[in-house]
Amino acid sequence: MEGDGSQATSGSLNDSQHDPGKMFIGGLSWQTSPDSLRDYFSKFGEIRECMVMRDPTTKRSRGFGFVTFTDAASVDKVLAQQHHELDSKTIDPKVAFPRRAQPKMVTRTKKIFVGGLSANTVVEDVKQYFEQFGKVMSICSVSLLDDVSTRHHDFLFK
Repeated sequence: MEGDGSQATSGSLNDSQHDPGKMFIGGLSWQTSPDSLRDYFSKFGEIRECMVMRDPTTKRSRGFGFVTFTDAASVDKVLAQQHHELDSKTIDPKVAFPRRAQPKMVTRTKKIFVGGLSANTVVEDVKQYFEQFGKVMSICSVSLLDDVSTRHHDFLFK
């Protein structure tokens, strides 16, 4: 059955929260349908939901989908098999995680590199500039003398 054009499903839709039985299936052929996806993965266990994601405008497959097993142990069975092929294409099943559960790069990164500063830039100016984005914990300034050009190369780490 077709939803709003963004996905083709075989089963019911309910992905509002993390389901340990849900898998992301990457590398799908353009010809793979929800039914062929269901047929392939049903050998690993009972399937509650199966969908192939589609472009809402063109209605073409986006090359990936999701399979949700009724029993999370089926996910382990899928992952135990090293090679998966469907519609003459190697596919890549992985455990699915909700987007909101995946940390963003910004929240993990606490340090930045600042290069290309002029020789007369002082550490206090750099600190004052970056404090508009949050508290500056420390600044490490490294000055290297290039033996070939006899120029100083300054690096700052926030």
